[in-house]
Amino acid sequence: MKASFFAGEKVHLRAMEPEDLDWMYAIENDPELWDVSNFSVPYSKYVLKEYIANSQYDIFADKQLRMIVVRNEDDKVVGTIDITDFAPLHRRGEVGIGILREHQGNGYGKEALELLCRYLFDFLRMHQLTAHIAVDNERSLHLFKSCGFVECGLLKEWWSVKGSFKDVVLLQCFPPKNKG
Repeated sequence: MKASFFAGEKVHLRAMEPEDLDWMYAIENDPELWDVSNFSVPYSKYVLKEYIANSQYDIFADKQLRMIVVRNEDDKVVGTIDITDFAPLHRRGEVGIGILREHQGNGYGKEALELLCRYLFDFLRMHQLTAHIAVDNERSLHLFKSCGFVECGLLKEWWSVKGSFKDVVLLQCFPPKNKG
């Protein structure tokens, strides 16, 4: 019997739950993380509660999917991993991952990314995934490259961060059978 797409040795991925509200409120309202997203204002608890409640957890309906990354040893939430800009016709989407600073460097992000890629490629039959990563985010670049993503472009002055612009590396990943 095949193991779950969402369970690994160190972490598992699960759907958002109402109990995640306070945790999500804290992470979504951390201005230090806004430079890697398209958001620049805080979320209210009401908006996040509605987001959790109204998510159909159907990537085809929502055009996105957010999974919670949970450490297996104690069921502690250590981060999130998302697919956004899902285009069903073209079978592609953009991956984003956020592991809390105190949990980085333990392999949780790598395993979460591997689990999500396996689900997207093997079950949903996605054709490609992309990621946008600031050129100076060496840890994130290393993570994505270690999971099969390759650089395919450089977006000059793509993100405005703290009054200046940052270049962003565009990465792509294809299912293993399509690599060549």
